[in-house]
Amino acid sequence: MTDRIAKPFLKWAGGKTQLINDIERFLPTKITKRKFTYIEPFVGSGAILFWMLNNFPNLKKAVINDINKDLINTYKIIASNPNELISILQILQKEYHSLEGNEDNKKEYYYQKRALYNARKEEQSGLAALFIFLNRTCFNGLYRVNRKNEFNVPMGSYKNPTICDKENILAVSEALQKVEILCGDFEKTLDFAENNSLFYFDPPYKPLSETSSFNSYSKDEFNDSEQIRLRDFCNKLDLLNHTWILSNSDVKGKDENDNFFDDLYSDFNIQRVEAKRNINANSEKRGKLTELLITNQVNNKEYVRAI
Repeated sequence: MTDRIAKPFLKWAGGKTQLINDIERFLPTKITKRKFTYIEPFVGSGAILFWMLNNFPNLKKAVINDINKDLINTYKIIASNPNELISILQILQKEYHSLEGNEDNKKEYYYQKRALYNARKEEQSGLAALFIFLNRTCFNGLYRVNRKNEFNVPMGSYKNPTICDKENILAVSEALQKVEILCGDFEKTLDFAENNSLFYFDPPYKPLSETSSFNSYSKDEFNDSEQIRLRDFCNKLDLLNHTWILSNSDVKGKDENDNFFDDLYSDFNIQRVEAKRNINANSEKRGKLTELLITNQVNNKEYVRAI
């Protein structure tokens, strides 16, 4: 179909492209030097998924999951029917670009498509196209819904954004042929683990403050009790001898007395890595901060380089 390397097809708050080098240091050679299964229970935009698919020839298969039904529908449509999706996106892109310079009409078009998306009466390809359209045209690629599961992000200020990246959609479709795509609770992914499996968890981050929460990612909140349930799941994986890596916010970096994750994962290896905060209404509050990478690997001095 294409020789292009697949890359994330979405803009995504908290995407993990910037942490790839740090995550790479956590990859044990005992996993990646032979055939292995990669499992990502909170796939989001799939930055780590596509990096794994592109760089590790020993990856036998991948399993991805997310609680967001519309996101998973989009993955499934790209995998199964990319050409129909491309046709719809090309129409949306042409119509949206034709409104450049007329902000009132452009805004009206965006909010009409947002309302159409929230009605969720379109067939699956149309819904996937609207999902991508809104992602490429909304404020900072943020995905946020209210308790009625209505997408409520305002229009962004991009000029002529790329809404239809035909070559990448075809490359992603080809890459997804070796991926099992699930939708549901993160714990169900255990059913797909094999003897040599690697889990990477990128859950909704614990907010650093009451005003910094961008984790209204689904109508059900991923609160502290969910973070604890995830830790219990990681404990279970450890007992079953599965390898796992998890990323989350460094709440201690914001408040030195906040030991939530340090206490929660005290039995495991906790590393603080530098990251950038790109989403904040106040540009002065964007910048570098630390995030957590946590793993059940005891000794990470030896790691494998991506090929």
